[in-house]
Amino acid sequence: MPSEKSTRPARVRIIDAAEHLLRTVGLARTTTKEIAREAGCSEAALYKHFTGKEELFVHVLRERLPRLNPLLDELRADPGGSGHGLERNLLDVAEHAALFYEQSVPIAASLFAEPALKQRHFEGVRELGEGPRAPLLALAGYLRAEQERGAIRPDADPDAAAALLLGACAHRAFLYDVAGGERPPASAREFARDVVRTLLDGLAPEPRD
Repeated sequence: MPSEKSTRPARVRIIDAAEHLLRTVGLARTTTKEIAREAGCSEAALYKHFTGKEELFVHVLRERLPRLNPLLDELRADPGGSGHGLERNLLDVAEHAALFYEQSVPIAASLFAEPALKQRHFEGVRELGEGPRAPLLALAGYLRAEQERGAIRPDADPDAAAALLLGACAHRAFLYDVAGGERPPASAREFARDVVRTLLDGLAPEPRD
């Protein structure tokens, strides 16, 4: 009788294997050969679905980690589509970002010990239209749209606001990963609430007389 693993589509098994290895071994030490072995397929079969490790990494981030990039894509495409308003949207972004970086920083950390490999990896990711700056650009685009709608004061800087919000979330993840996986004292939602409230003090339009 075939196992549950063997009956799943090859693409799903490959992403499952990549996620497992990226979490346990790290990005620098994970190879397509090891991913294929873990998935129970040949390396040639892996390349029928993905161009390489960089594309697999992007799919793991998008499909298996908290959905930061898809959420930002949706907000930028239709700023008012959620119906939640600026504060709620930023709260959702900050919470997803805090969880996303909390899980992705340990995966990518091993790259920073190998500068040449890091450069090759991020060059490959950029060729796919992704990379560390993609969420920053998407959030700045959303904030710019909200500025045009009048929800953000006209003299506010959307790029700086996006950097402050996502930078705080990434910094939180980095600090606690460096501390050996120590858990943050506040939940991601509580952290997001405090960051967004502080940020909105500088973004909110001036009250009219």
